[in-house]
Amino acid sequence: MAESVGEVPSGEKEFNQLTKRIRDIIEFPEISEEQFEEMIRKASRAYGGPLPHRTYSLCPETRRVVPALVWEKDGKVWITKRCPEGMITDVYYESVEQYYRFQRWKFDFKLMSANVENSGVNCPLDCGLCARHRSHTSLLNIVLTNRCNLSCWYCFFYAKEGQPIYEPTLEQIRMMLRNAKKEYPVGANAVQLTGGEPTLREDLIEIIKIAKEEGYDHVQLNTDGIKLAFEPKLVKKIREAGVNTLYLSYDGMTPQTNWKNHWEIPLIFENVRKAGGPGIVLVPTTIRNVNDHELGAIINFGLNHLDIVRGVNFQPISLVGRVPKKERQRFRITIPGAIARIEEQTNGAIAMDDWYPIPIAGHIARFFEAFTGSRYYMTSHYCCGAATYVFLDRDNKRVVPISRFLDVEGFVEYLESKAEEIEKWKSLGRLQKLKLGAEIFMKFKSFYDEKYAPKGLGVLELIKNAFMHGNYDALGKFHTNALFLGMMHFMDEYNYDVERVERCVIHYAMPDGRIVPFCTFNVIPELYRDKVQAQFSYTWEEWKAMHPDWEYQKDKYIRTKEFVERMKGSELYRKTYIDIEDYFGTIKG
Repeated sequence: MAESVGEVPSGEKEFNQLTKRIRDIIEFPEISEEQFEEMIRKASRAYGGPLPHRTYSLCPETRRVVPALVWEKDGKVWITKRCPEGMITDVYYESVEQYYRFQRWKFDFKLMSANVENSGVNCPLDCGLCARHRSHTSLLNIVLTNRCNLSCWYCFFYAKEGQPIYEPTLEQIRMMLRNAKKEYPVGANAVQLTGGEPTLREDLIEIIKIAKEEGYDHVQLNTDGIKLAFEPKLVKKIREAGVNTLYLSYDGMTPQTNWKNHWEIPLIFENVRKAGGPGIVLVPTTIRNVNDHELGAIINFGLNHLDIVRGVNFQPISLVGRVPKKERQRFRITIPGAIARIEEQTNGAIAMDDWYPIPIAGHIARFFEAFTGSRYYMTSHYCCGAATYVFLDRDNKRVVPISRFLDVEGFVEYLESKAEEIEKWKSLGRLQKLKLGAEIFMKFKSFYDEKYAPKGLGVLELIKNAFMHGNYDALGKFHTNALFLGMMHFMDEYNYDVERVERCVIHYAMPDGRIVPFCTFNVIPELYRDKVQAQFSYTWEEWKAMHPDWEYQKDKYIRTKEFVERMKGSELYRKTYIDIEDYFGTIKG
């Protein structure tokens, strides 16, 4: 068993071992230029139109914007583009049924501000948030450093020895936070501090405080957690400074699938428990034939640590860079493909129909805006992400997705039908508010099935307090015994859809003042990430002069054999991984 001992973990050996056995591949269909031309002539063009659908994509070789076709065959959805070097096809969505089910909940939004003067006609080659962009920043990413304590072999964003160091100043970070707040009609309210490995910054606590000073309600730290395993005081400091969520890399249940921090996770969990937070979201990068056989087990793991784990957010791999067709067929997995594995690996406890597309939140947003005053529109493309909540019925040791006891779609449709009435909430008198709240609560009861709900959840009482008495704080209890499950599939050159990037809700702030969608920042690095950060980086010599006591190897984490042996025999390791409940009846003894 690979253990990454005596060296800086890179994952290369583990990946080579895992990929010796290929369980399945996706066969991409062939399509001729003539067939492409015939289909694209008849294809729909309006957003959310039926398949085949015309869009634009990127040529992986020339980086030109080229016509593309999203189309159906054999129950799957494909994307084909005509590039100068020929036709290129990749899988877009592994279930056409799920594609149409999610498409029903498309929600468009118009961002009324822009931070660049470009018209967007060359999207995505002239990005900021231009006049053509349709979504406000739901989550702002700020890269704090390109230094890292690991050396992941596939990583495109850590500084190797001798290379420039990128670390924006506190003034630049404050400027980037303020820029995203200026978006109209909805400014950014959530920020992710990322890297590299952001915990390597000595002024991290000050950065977190700046984010809170600038009015960000939600601050999450994207980390491998290595420093948090060995520095319990740092965990307490980041919680007290205002971090709400640790966005924690977690790729699998074994040292092979999770070579980054398998041995350190027990210490991270212990330190978070002692510090009383922050809440943890586990983030598995999901790869076909590598760790897709462990998705159900990862959810089961999260449910066993529900006192600190708030969610699992799966990220189907983005195959950036030049990737041969056979490699894409081996490693590509899409949202429906990952959900199908979860259904199988949980014995149907979490099924395909229990998930909803991210933009369904846009339909709910009008209600929350009227009742709470908060404005937060998740208006991504319906193929970008999916989510659900599952609840743990501890008495019966069963897992219950929210859709099993609440008709989510029916209730959302009802809220939409009452939208205009609900939007008058602030101007209504007390008795009118009480009457409207009582009406919504009574209607809610018709969508709610008490007998299937987890025992002790008390949803009806929470909703009653919210609708009839305006007590929204109680809704925080909704997360008791609840695990958020999310899935976000970032694009690459092969499945790139300009329609999707125009609706991107996860953005990067850059020190030149621009705000750029995730799938342009990382997919076209020569125009965005690498280019701009090179302009704002310190040369190796400058960095060394500024930090005379710093050495490259001091940043790096070396996992020792003694540490691994100590963890293997510890009670903490046993409590974390071994003495846990099997909620789905799928763990093999």
